[in-house]
Amino acid sequence: MRLVLDTQIWLDWLVFDDPSVHALRGAVEQGLSQVFMDAACDAELERVLAYDLGRHSIGAAAQAAALAQARRVSKRIENTLSSAERAGLPRCRDADDQIFLEAALAARADILVTKDRALLELNRRRTRPLPFRVSPPADIPY
Repeated sequence: MRLVLDTQIWLDWLVFDDPSVHALRGAVEQGLSQVFMDAACDAELERVLAYDLGRHSIGAAAQAAALAQARRVSKRIENTLSSAERAGLPRCRDADDQIFLEAALAARADILVTKDRALLELNRRRTRPLPFRVSPPADIPY
């Protein structure tokens, strides 16, 4: 299964050790699923890792280690989308989320894994289905 993870899912995996992503992490570690990331998603993760996350804030060394782990477990998306492919995607209310839709399409992902309500709503309000599912980690059949 080909997956693209949004930044919150990466944080749940790398920083928070959230139980909701344990099955996802296990599927990737066992080779049952592959995670894909492009340069824009990588840059977003790097930026967000540096945020003050309250009691889960991490220092520079831990940020670098988390980013290195994400890069190690993910495969890099090198191909770019055409203008027509981009135009066929819905527009997200939050412009920061658009990169995940684009990455999922470019990766030919089966699923964009997210907990973001605006992204999850795309499945319900689309008149034309996306070429990938947008699902929370709990709804993915590993």
